Parts: sequence; structure tokens; C-alpha cells
Amino acid sequence: MKTLSKIYLWLILALLYIPIIVLIVFSFNKSGGTGGFTGFSLYWYRELFRNAEAFSALKNTLILALAAACLSTVIGTAAAVGLEKMKSRHVKQVILSTTNVPMMNPDIVTGISMMLLFVFVGGMLGMTEKLNFFTLLIAHVTFCLPYVLLSVRPRLRQLDRALPEAAKDLGCTPVGSFFRVELPNIFGGVMSGFVMAFTLSLDDFVISYFTTGSSYQTLPLLIYSMTKKEVKPDIYALSTLIVAAVLLLLILSNVLGGRERSKK
Repeated sequence: MKTLSKIYLWLILALLYIPIIVLIVFSFNKSGGTGGFTGFSLYWYRELFRNAEAFSALKNTLILALAAACLSTVIGTAAAVGLEKMKSRHVKQVILSTTNVPMMNPDIVTGISMMLLFVFVGGMLGMTEKLNFFTLLIAHVTFCLPYVLLSVRPRLRQLDRALPEAAKDLGCTPVGSFFRVELPNIFGGVMSGFVMAFTLSLDDFVISYFTTGSSYQTLPLLIYSMTKKEVKPDIYALSTLIVAAVLLLLILSNVLGGRERSKK
């Protein structure tokens, strides 16, 4: 039984990581084809820095991911604090179930429904361009919020409720008590929610496809448009750099979480 469990585990790891390893290997391939590895070269990394279209799409993606992660982290943390202080258990359960809908919904359903909403509202307001960066940002914040809540709420539930009360007794305002006592204790959960929201926004294609206009193109949308013709090997190099950046973020998040646990 243990042997079968190990085989199953290694099979899952292989399915998850072999495609990424192949991508990284062929980003250093001397030739442009994927038929075989002809030699180690940094040629496609040099070509990447000459590709203005790819860098423009990467800049748009990073701006969108950072904005969506910051907004969803602030709103999600405030919502988690509000839910923990809510007295009615039934209302709290209804709100939690409602916030989980974007997470449980298929992306295509969320994308189409948000597109219809934005087009309808844009038509009512008489806007010429109904889909733009702001509609894309609202859509990304919407599907990132539940994940921030899932990261922050367990830390709030572990927090000793006597600590903020003691801070208030010593002269802190409710806002001051939150920033001086509660936030430092839940900071690991807030950072985990931020990193998760950032990576989800960075990765999203389906919802972005339905909620963006022609004036704003993200990297997943650019790569999808290339698949109709040919994906250039410099995109392999760009994808490798993104994988490295996300890996560094995950390591940073784990280090911060480990330090917080060691302090406790």
C-alpha cells in the first residue's frame, strides 16, 4: 500500500512539473524548434529583451496583478475582520457562502456574466469603450477576494481576542488597536493572501478574455493570440522568468510564515 501511495505521489509530481521543466530546458535551446535540444544558448533571452510587444504585455500583466492583489488584500482583510466581529451566525454563514461563489463557479461562467454586466452598465452610461482596464481590474478583484478571505480568517480565529481589548483599555482607538495589535499578528495570513491573489491574477486567461477591451492586452492573451500562428521561443524564456519570480514569491511567503510561527 505504501509503495502504491509513493508511485501515485511521484506520478502527480511528474504530471505537474515535467511540462514546466521541458519549457525551461527549451528556453535555453540553441535552435528555435522543439524537436530536439541542439545546444545550450541564451539567444532567446536576448531576443526577449528586443520584443517590445511581449514586454508591453508583461508590463500590463504585472500592473494588473499588483493592483488586483493590493485591492483584494485590503478589501478581503477588512471583510475578514468584519465577519469575525459579526454576532449573527446565520448572516455570517450567508455572507461566507456568497463570497465562495466566484471561487466555485467555472471561470467561463464568471467571465461571461461579468462581461454582460459591464456591457450593460457601460451602455447605460453611454460609454464608447465598455470594456477596459478598470473592468478587467474589477473582475480580477472579484475572483481573488475569496482566496484572501480563506488566508486571513484562520489567523484571525487564532488571535487572542483579549489582546485588542487590552490595547483599547490602554488608550488605543479601535483603528489604532487593529494596526498595532491585530495586523502584526495576522500579517502572515495577509501576505499569503496577497501572494495567492497576485499569482491568480498573473495566471488568469478565461476571465480576462471576456472582460478586457482591445486597448489592454495581458501576457496570457498575447500568448493565446500567438498559438493561432506560432509561439516564438522567446516566450519560453519569458515564461521561465515568470516561473522563477513566482517561485521566489512563494519562498518569501514561506519564510515569513516560518518566522511568524517561530516567534509564537
